[in-house]
Amino acid sequence: LAQARDSTVLSSSSPRHSRFATMGKLHTISRGYRHGTRNKFSKKFRSKGKPGVSRYLTTFKRGDYVDIVVDPSIQKGMPHSFYHGRTGIVFNVNRNALGVEITKIVGNRQLRKRMHVGIEHIKKSRCNEDFLKRVRANDRKKHDAKLLGETVNCKREPEGPKDMKMVEAKEEDVLVLAPLPFIENYF
Repeated sequence: LAQARDSTVLSSSSPRHSRFATMGKLHTISRGYRHGTRNKFSKKFRSKGKPGVSRYLTTFKRGDYVDIVVDPSIQKGMPHSFYHGRTGIVFNVNRNALGVEITKIVGNRQLRKRMHVGIEHIKKSRCNEDFLKRVRANDRKKHDAKLLGETVNCKREPEGPKDMKMVEAKEEDVLVLAPLPFIENYF
């Protein structure tokens, strides 16, 4: 009965029946510039609204490491969602934007992408903070060693194994742990 009904729907020449027979995926899948960014480009609870003045007063120089963090409340100068959370190097400073160079992995190669991003979507990166601190400390060491007429090693050495220790104890303090004898119980 079901096969007969399906064949009548398909074979019927009225437009109503033919529409149901060919019904499939009717909507188009949108692939716009901001598709898939519902959560990525949304601001946190109680942090909505425009950015503060301090965001605009930050000074950037060529060669600085910066993080691209998109601020969805400002649409001007907004980079593509792929670059959200990436770190790059400043190669150009403009009035309202910064030129940032980022490496992007495409297939088996690394591309160096250069683009200009609005200042609202950029913050200074802390990725090389430890390195710069170490450079300053090493320069101080070298300066002090030069004044004393010594040579100093600024290389980082691995910690290595701990020093050996001798453990001494009295015989009565030593407790020997032995396994309990196995007793079969058949109840």
